[in-house]
Amino acid sequence: MQKLIQGLHKFQSEVFPSREGLFTSLAKGQRPETLFITCSDSRINPNLLTQTEPGELFILRNAGNLVPAYAPTSSGEAATIEFAVQHLGVRQIVVCGHTQCGAMKALLTPEALKDSPAVATWLQHAEATRRHVRDNYQHLSGDALATVLVEENVLSQLESLRTHPAVRARLARGEVSLHGWVYKIETGQVFQFNPAGGQFEAIDRGSPTESVVLPLRAVVGI
Repeated sequence: MQKLIQGLHKFQSEVFPSREGLFTSLAKGQRPETLFITCSDSRINPNLLTQTEPGELFILRNAGNLVPAYAPTSSGEAATIEFAVQHLGVRQIVVCGHTQCGAMKALLTPEALKDSPAVATWLQHAEATRRHVRDNYQHLSGDALATVLVEENVLSQLESLRTHPAVRARLARGEVSLHGWVYKIETGQVFQFNPAGGQFEAIDRGSPTESVVLPLRAVVGI
């Protein structure tokens, strides 16, 4: 806790005064262009990763970067997505998975969750991912299997996003785009799903930015 308090003091005495204009403008409201959906993992820092300022990303985080399919009984995820799209008018939605993901590892070893019923219940939202990988990637194991699980999970969550009315309506009007990313913790690289090739490819300065068109399925790309 002492480290957090020291950081808070530094923010208040050094960072805030040097960026007072930015924070004054943010106090008047927010207009982020991107809804960034990613994992709760402490190793993922969306603003650091994308080098964005406060106010530029509307961030939704949970274990496994999951997007429950829309249902009449709302969830925190559904409310966040609806608010971002309908009220903030975000123009793009990024679902960003990552390597070494504990939630994805748990999908492969469900017995590890016998004493974690809440986690096990939450990961049922990734059941489509688990079954797809089980049925279609029996030839993979180890790191290769873990990698494709992370990739396929990103694509599954993009499919779930399309079940949300606010997202579906704006997709139909071309007012929002969907993007699937995987962050490789070991190297700092980010891989983007390329609809044309049907696989994840490293993002560089020349990478395409078009929206993901589903249904398409990933191959091991990282």
